[in-house]
Amino acid sequence: GGVHPPENKLSAAGKIQVLPIPEKVIIPLGQHIGAPATPIVQKGDKVKTGQLIAQASGFVSANIHSSVSGTVSAIDNIIDAAGLSKPAITIQVEGDEWIPEIDRSEKPAHNITLSKEEIVKAIAAAGIVGMGGATFPTQVKLTPPPGNKAEVLIINGVECEPYLTADHRIMLEKAEEIIIGVQILMKAIDVKRAIIGIENNKKDAIAHLQNIAGKVLGVEVCPLKVKYPQGGEKQLIDAIIRRQVPSGGLPISTGAVVQNVGTAFAVYEAIQKNKPLFERIVTVTGKSLKSPSNFLVRIGTPIGQLIDAAGGLPDDTEKIVSGGPMMGKAVVSTDIPTTKGCSGILLIQNREAERKEMYPCIRCAKCVAV
Repeated sequence: GGVHPPENKLSAAGKIQVLPIPEKVIIPLGQHIGAPATPIVQKGDKVKTGQLIAQASGFVSANIHSSVSGTVSAIDNIIDAAGLSKPAITIQVEGDEWIPEIDRSEKPAHNITLSKEEIVKAIAAAGIVGMGGATFPTQVKLTPPPGNKAEVLIINGVECEPYLTADHRIMLEKAEEIIIGVQILMKAIDVKRAIIGIENNKKDAIAHLQNIAGKVLGVEVCPLKVKYPQGGEKQLIDAIIRRQVPSGGLPISTGAVVQNVGTAFAVYEAIQKNKPLFERIVTVTGKSLKSPSNFLVRIGTPIGQLIDAAGGLPDDTEKIVSGGPMMGKAVVSTDIPTTKGCSGILLIQNREAERKEMYPCIRCAKCVAV
């Protein structure tokens, strides 16, 4: 099965650039699968970068932290990427003062001192979610339901979605930290084996991670065929360990726990550097865009600022998509904020955005088999 859409990895050679901090950020309270977080700040409060501003409100939920320092100017509904009204916290930026607990040194920290229970607790406190776009709270995935035991950790570095290169760049530029993150996740779910799946079109990332993973017992890199949707959780489990998730079943039923490479890096930063999840790598790309790029972006930054940093909105732009062309969704405005699950912003030209004529469908389901 699988299909081969044009890859269009226009930003693959673009090193990660730090996007300037905006004048204000809008931080949605529902950036994850599950219940939206509950605000613990009020209008007029002063906050620092990394400070908890909204608490998880249930088992499947995630903490949210300020991505900037400044003053809370509003706690109100905003229009999200889909054009729906959703609650958010707006913060006017005043400098960039981080909470003192965060270790801001660049040197990788190798020594993992926390127990498995402490790791899961710290990941929950840091508000980490699946960074590949699914945004499932990570601590929930690391706590399998009774009767299920993890046997292997699978790290998803496939990035089969056309155009997107955020995972590719983080594997090239933060490989050592990712491998430490993998070891932390292995300890959290008590497994001795981890496999990093990467598609064959990222040979530089495969070689780089193999070089580093080769020094770590139990961690291996598995090159995969270039095929969409190779990065889907169920497809990836089948491709790597040849086990199929039963219909209606959870992936853990195969003995596998799957985490994205960006999630592994976020886990490293949370456990080794005490850094909550308040920024992420975002690909900004499109065939007419002047400078397709990969940016390190504070959560809550309006996507218009990312587009400006990549050369501005081209005249022939018909559609702006949050995510990639296969799974992403068209957005209603460039004022919408960057969220934890936003891996890319794609600008589609008018001639490529035309809707084709729909043909009658007899529901043969051959397309599902493909």
